Amino acid sequence: MEILRFENITKRYGQNTVVDNVSLSINEGEVFSLLGPSGCGKTTLLRICGGFEPPDAGRVILDGVDITDLPANQRPVRTVFQNYALFPHMSIYDNVAFGLKATGVNKQDIPEMVAKYLDLVQLTGFEDRKPAQLSGGQRQRVAIARALVTKPKVLLLDEPLAALDLKLRQRMLIELDTIHDDVGITFIFVTHDQQEAMSISDNIAVLRAGKIEQIGTPPQLYEAPKTSFVAAFIGDTNFFEGRVSSVDGDYCDLQIEDFPSLRLYNDKKVHVGRKVHVSIRPEKFSISLNKPEMTNANTNLLQGVVEEAIYLGAHTRYWVRVQDWRVSVIKQHSGYALDERSIKWKDQVWLKFEADNAYMLDSYTEDDEELLALPDL
Repeated sequence: MEILRFENITKRYGQNTVVDNVSLSINEGEVFSLLGPSGCGKTTLLRICGGFEPPDAGRVILDGVDITDLPANQRPVRTVFQNYALFPHMSIYDNVAFGLKATGVNKQDIPEMVAKYLDLVQLTGFEDRKPAQLSGGQRQRVAIARALVTKPKVLLLDEPLAALDLKLRQRMLIELDTIHDDVGITFIFVTHDQQEAMSISDNIAVLRAGKIEQIGTPPQLYEAPKTSFVAAFIGDTNFFEGRVSSVDGDYCDLQIEDFPSLRLYNDKKVHVGRKVHVSIRPEKFSISLNKPEMTNANTNLLQGVVEEAIYLGAHTRYWVRVQDWRVSVIKQHSGYALDERSIKWKDQVWLKFEADNAYMLDSYTEDDEELLALPDL
């Protein structure tokens, strides 16, 4: 199943190590995203794969062949760049045909191959236009067709949607997913946008300062983050810190300073006295004006005061003060009645969540909380 492997890749620029001993494997036919903030090394790793940058150490293995020292134009890998990199003076047909001509494909076969891939990206009939006559999304599709027409084993996409507006990005994500399903080759997708990565990826590697924090499927990263960095970067979360005061089978109680005790699922099998950091996603809480019933012994009930309420259409975002802690809560609007009493600023409210919906972190760094300073609304 493995198509691509990075083995102990390191890349430095002067004294700055931008990729630090990174190893990972990517399976044939999957969409694999490299996700992280600016400067984390994701684009450098992509450029090393494409042959645009040599690593200072390590190897790149593609389909069992070491391509580390192979020139970019000799690798069965193609790249779609953020700025599309189309030839402005060429027609769309000539842009797509360029790679075929450069690699010596039989001239008689080129028209049929170009037509096939323009049809794949839904641009049949645009052959005679120039890139300037197309929208951003159409130019992006031309770049994808040009990359795919040479039938690479891996397609590299470097922030391919960054130049598009929100609605067009969302539409292009669906189109990229459809194209991937049609061609079936491996896509490696570089982005700093966690929603893009979550939407399209089979697996994601979250990078930070040149190192891999965690690799997993979108649900694994969101529901079971290993570190505070991953928990904060993949969506929004609430962090809690305390010590285990009791253990009862698969569950434990966490004593938190200036906050009610929490009942948690003890997935890490921690013992009494152990210091624990916990992540609880905002949507895991329910919020109500009236005290809800306790579902079972592992249900947590908290009482607090609403400090902020922002209506956002599909959901409302609340910040609730519970003793000395500020808790972020999301209430989804599966149904919304305009004549019902809504929860407002300064309301006394009840928060409820199940012990199974909290997740213990393997590692926690206070600096990671800076990612939550400007919540993603």
